[in-house]
This record gives sequence, structure tokens and C-alpha cells, in this order.
Amino acid sequence: MTDQVTHAWSGELAAQRDGFAVLDEVGALRDAGETARVRTPFGHEATMVSRWDDVRELHGDPQRFRLDAVPAPPAMVAAGRDTEEFRRRQAGNLLGQDPPDHTRLRRMLTGEFTVKRMRRLVPRVEEIVAEHLDAMAEAGPEAARSGAELPRRRPMTELVADFALPVPSMVICELLGVPYADRGGFTERSARQLNSTIEPQERMRLADASREYMRDLVDRHRRDPGDDLLGMLIREHSDDVTDDELVGIGNLLLVAGHETTSNMLSLGTLALLEHPDQLARVRDDPSAVDGAVEELLRWLTVVHGGFPRAATQDTTIGRHPVAAGELVISSLAAANRDPAAVEGGETLDVTRAPSPHLAFGHGIHHCLGAPLARIEMRVAFPALLRRFPTLRLAGEPEFRHRTLIYGLHRLPLAW
Repeated sequence: MTDQVTHAWSGELAAQRDGFAVLDEVGALRDAGETARVRTPFGHEATMVSRWDDVRELHGDPQRFRLDAVPAPPAMVAAGRDTEEFRRRQAGNLLGQDPPDHTRLRRMLTGEFTVKRMRRLVPRVEEIVAEHLDAMAEAGPEAARSGAELPRRRPMTELVADFALPVPSMVICELLGVPYADRGGFTERSARQLNSTIEPQERMRLADASREYMRDLVDRHRRDPGDDLLGMLIREHSDDVTDDELVGIGNLLLVAGHETTSNMLSLGTLALLEHPDQLARVRDDPSAVDGAVEELLRWLTVVHGGFPRAATQDTTIGRHPVAAGELVISSLAAANRDPAAVEGGETLDVTRAPSPHLAFGHGIHHCLGAPLARIEMRVAFPALLRRFPTLRLAGEPEFRHRTLIYGLHRLPLAW
């Protein structure tokens, strides 16, 4: 790409933040309408766009910009795994496919993720949230030892491990048909796979292990399909979906179903703690919760930019020329704060009138699980804040850097 307003190589801007802020360099690129050459979390070199209009154009046109035309990641090539194997491993991964395969597979799943069907899960989500809040409360104060009246330690929790991660993990396990006892293995693997600081060979080993786990689970469901999502796909679409596709669907839903919501719950709690007036509104006003969740989704945008797309022809995006075969990636986080789309977008304001955002993507690849994620957040945030009205930080939060999905490693809290 030779456009005079395109910045030269800018490293890994596509997967970095500064706390809650979009990097100054990325914000400046967006405001100037410029692009940058970056390295994606998958190791490809690509052009990054960050304006609201440009990001929507990129995500909204699967004919000019295709996911399934992206070559194998460099680490796979270096390991002797060719593009043909990469394509096979992408089977069933809706975020790596385009029509017609994407259309066929998404049609099978859409009915299971309607808003109406997801609302049926609300009582169970409420139970899961309550169970984990009970466990946090019970594990809080330290009992006096040896009968002595020693000062009691203030109640504390590490929110990621005690609440933000296990709640969506249990929900997606029950929905998909994954034994909850296996959560430790798949949550650790997925977190490491999404971390671009891990050596590429190790990330490939983890990806292989995830596929082996899901293939074993698919085999078990083939023999005895239950009432869960994998069982439904096998019972109702057995002749239309391959085992490779079932493995891809299962892995995508398992990882996306807990990683994104988990990081929203931890980051969102920290954001509200830093804005106590807005926290009080979410805690005390049930009518404010839905709008607050949408504003947190917009402001946090835990998925930095999604997957790179390859231009299928010489074209343009915005005013920038793009050559056929060139890879383009977006900054969803910067686009969601674009002043052209939302006034004062750098500021968190849960009273803001709801407006469209790109936290769940855009176009045909808009997140299938968005209704479920919204339900989990609408239940979890007010329940947590009401159960512990004096919730406060008890140490430094530890942010996740250079990962495909932004979030926190740790969030120590007290009440």
C-alpha cells in the first residue's frame, strides 16, 4: 500500500492498550484518517484502519475483504504446515469463514442464539451468579485462630478467578455440553493461545491440544447426543456438518463464550469502581442496567480488532487504496470512540443514550453469542454490586497485554 498518509511499520498496535485508553498513536491515526502497517496477533503484516466508517466498510463487505483468503500464519508456515492444513483447521470457525460455508453453518446455529431463546437461560444464569457470590462471601473473613480475639482480615477476593471467569465458563459449558470439570484445562489453554507473547510453537501446541480435546468431545456426542448444542447439531444436522466443522464450532463457542464475557466482567467492574457515581447507578437503578452494559461494551471493546481480512481485488477503503491480496485489520476499540460516531467517546457515561457500537463486530460476522453475553452482564454486574455495596480495590489490577482479547489477569477486591 503506497498511500502517502499511511504510516510505516508500527509494530503491534493492533493488540495493545494503555489501561482503559486506546493508545495515543492509534487515536491520532484515527483522528487524522490515516492507516498504519502493523503486525497482527497472528503474526501477519497488515494495514490497520481505525475510523468508524472504515471499520464498518471492512467488516461489512465479505466480497472485497475475505477472511477465508488470508494465508496461513507465519508460525504455521515456519513449522511446515501449509495453507491447505490451515484451511482444514479453520473448518467450523465462523470467524475465519465467509459465504457459502459461513452462511450454511451460521444458519444451523442462529436459532439457538435468538434473544427469545437466550432469555430462557436467565433463571439459570441468576443461579450461577448467586452461587459464586455466596462462595465469595463465605470465603471472605478469616476466622479468629486459637480462640483468640485477633483482628479479622477484611473480606477479599480475586475477582477474575472467583467470579468473572467461572460464571461465563459454567454457562457456556452447560449450553455447549462440555463437562464443567474440564474448565481448568480449556480456560488455561485458551488464555495462553490468545497471548501473542507466547512463542508461536507453544501456541500451536496449545491449539493442537484444544482440537484434540474437542474432537474427543465430538466423538462422545456422536455416540450419545444430548440436549445441549453439540447434541442438537448432531441430531438435526448430522449429514450436513463434518466432524472437523463440529470441532471448529465447538472450539469457537467454548473460547469466545467465556473469554469475552469474563474480561468484560472484570474490566467492567474496575471501570465502575473508578467511576463511583456510575457504579451507584448500575447498582441501585434496574432501569439503568441495559444502557450501562451497552456503554461498557462500547467503551471497553475487549476484542481489539478481530481477524485480518484479505482484499480480493485492487480497491479502496475510505480514501486509501488497497492492493489485491493485501491484509487489512481494524481497531474496533478506536472506532468505538471515534468522535464522528459518538460525541465524547473517550469518556465512559452509562447515562449515554444507546447508540450503535462495534464491540460485537459488524456485518455477517456480528457475534452470534451477543444475546447470551448481554444477559450474563445484565445479571452479573448489579448482582455483584448489590451483594457487596462497599466493594473496593485491594491491590493493583494486572492488565492483559498483547492478547487478542483485552482484559485482566487479576483484580484484587475487598469489601
